[in-house]
Amino acid sequence: MKYSEKELQTLKEEVSEMWTLVLSQLEKAKQAFLQGDVALAREVVRREKQVDAFELKIDSDCENYIALFSPVAVDLRLVLSLIRISITLERIGDFAESIAHHVIDNDCHDIDLSILDELQLEKMFDIVITMLSDSFVALESENTKIAGRILSKDNEIDQLYYRSLDILTNYLQQAPAHIRDGLKTFTLIRKLERIGDHCSNIVEEIVFYVDAKVLKHGGKKTVVPQTESDC
Repeated sequence: MKYSEKELQTLKEEVSEMWTLVLSQLEKAKQAFLQGDVALAREVVRREKQVDAFELKIDSDCENYIALFSPVAVDLRLVLSLIRISITLERIGDFAESIAHHVIDNDCHDIDLSILDELQLEKMFDIVITMLSDSFVALESENTKIAGRILSKDNEIDQLYYRSLDILTNYLQQAPAHIRDGLKTFTLIRKLERIGDHCSNIVEEIVFYVDAKVLKHGGKKTVVPQTESDC
């Protein structure tokens, strides 16, 4: 293996380590929220600095790789994708930390439990965690055949997000004393929706790297059709 190939493999390994950390952050944020675990939420907040450090190091290492080896074609696409993926992972990490703060600040404690169940927050957490995990598999295996399936999950998140508007509106009309908690709950749901968007962005980067296709602003479901084997 040439030295440049070893350096490229090191970059991929750094992103994989960051990915594992961010996925753990998101899973712990989910657990902390659903169980009201303040100690776990504080752990998520503390570990956010590690996520930031990963992003800075990967950005610097990728820039150095470009300067030293002047990559072209697939190698250049990979390095550019790794830079953008690390930035996106850092943003997902920020959202995980922000969700943890909802737990620490006890933002949603007065919302009726039946409303929280109706909002299907656990399902939203599970979907974005699956999206992030499947995207990791897609990059590791360089398999874009599952891209359509991952992107379609973002539609599920969007549907739950828009549905939450009606649920919270109806609830707060009947319980105006809980408006603050309702708004805090909606901001948390919005963060989950944005995590779904970021996971879609990561998938687009993987397709760009592997297939040299640009999916941004181009109608995700038509560019990467989902086959029966992807279901």
